[in-house]
Amino acid sequence: MTNLLDALPTVPLADEIFTQILTREGVRIERIVSTGQSTPAEAPWDQDHDEWVLLLAGSACLRLDGEADRVLRPGDHVLIPARRRHWVLWTDPAGPTVWLAVHWPPKPD
Repeated sequence: MTNLLDALPTVPLADEIFTQILTREGVRIERIVSTGQSTPAEAPWDQDHDEWVLLLAGSACLRLDGEADRVLRPGDHVLIPARRRHWVLWTDPAGPTVWLAVHWPPKPD
């Protein structure tokens, strides 16, 4: 894949698509494609690594534990610290939502 906006689904899918772009010691970059998915209220994401996400296409609403909901449009980005519970409340039902995500270990205390 040379263009992150190529090969996007044209119909809603049951699951998100996670595509590894680059993996190196201590860092992982991936493209995530959502087609209307959301995180169940009872099953928040709770990761052991920091994650920075950039919305490339579509729209979404992200909730980080203890913060106000954030509606994201293309160009918006968010840093999600390790162990911060978070939910994707909704993704664009009208077309693909494309995320670029970068993951790395948290800074030691």
